[in-house]
Order: sequence, then C-alpha cells, then structure tokens
Amino acid sequence: MPFNLPIALTWLRVAAIPLLVAVFYLPNAWFTPFEKNLVAAIIFIFAAITDWLDGFLARRLKQESAFGRFLDPVADKLIVAAALLVLLNMDRVQVWVALIIIGREITISALREWMALLGAGKSVAVYVVGKLKTTAQLVAIPFLLINDTVFGWLNCAQIGTWLIWIAAFLTLWSMFYYMKKALPQLAGKID
Repeated sequence: MPFNLPIALTWLRVAAIPLLVAVFYLPNAWFTPFEKNLVAAIIFIFAAITDWLDGFLARRLKQESAFGRFLDPVADKLIVAAALLVLLNMDRVQVWVALIIIGREITISALREWMALLGAGKSVAVYVVGKLKTTAQLVAIPFLLINDTVFGWLNCAQIGTWLIWIAAFLTLWSMFYYMKKALPQLAGKID
C-alpha cells in the first residue's frame, strides 16, 4: 500500500469523519450551538478541499496509484454519508434526500465493481453529471451544517435546502445516466 502526500490528504478526509460527528456531542459549555455548527462546517469544507487537492497533487506529482483511486471515492462517500446522517439526526435534511444520495452511492459503487469484473468499467467512468452532483453536495452540506443566518442576511438553512434538493436531482440524474450506460451489460445473459 503506497503512502504519499495525496494519499495522506485522503486519509485526513477519513479522519475528519469522527471529528465532524463529535463536534455535536461536545458540552455546550465548550461551544455554543452556532459555534458547533460553524466548526462542523469548517471541518467539512476542509475535507471537500482535500478531495480536490489530493487528486490535483497526485496528477501533478505523478503519484497516482491504484490504492489512491480506490480510497479517494470511498473517503468522499463516507464523509458525505456521515454529514447527511448528522443532518438527518438534527432534522436539517429530509429522509428522502439522504436516501437518494446514499442509495445512489451504494448502487453506483456496486455497478462500477460489477462492470469492472465484466471488463466494461470504462462505460461507467466518472462523467460530468457525476462531478456536478458531487459539487452540489459539497456546497450544500456546509450551508446545512451552519443552519443559521449569517452576516445578518444570508439564510444558510434555506440556501442549503435548495442546494441539497438540486444535489438530489443531480444524484438521480447521474444514477440513471450510469445505469443507461451499463444497460447493454445489465440486459446481457448470464453464462
């Protein structure tokens, strides 16, 4: 298992998951509810930045690896799922949104694994709608974590809700896109 700067950043994203959750269990004497929300949002934003940075550095430093290609999407899905579960627990996101996003991630991960076994993995490679879906999720979640009006006018809860609905729509769209691409193999006979 290789270890380099891009993989270290990916592991930091995984390590951020328990921190993100733990913030909300700190005593109120340590942080106000708004401060907890803000710290959680900062942790998530840090994780989102490492998502971009680890890929950029892997390509730039020529440190791409099979392990990195495996770990990066796993870390992305784990941090998003953890944040959604925290938000669901706090009634900041609807159950249907969390089910769509988490369900899609499980479905497409399984589809990609199956397609790779068939030698057709390139047919379900990351496409632009998948990148838009990820971007919408990574932008919406910090707003939902903050869940307050900031600067006296910016209603983070409302903006986050609109953005997560857009993310849910893009999530479904990307799932149907990948399923359509895999349909010829899905419809094939089992030997």
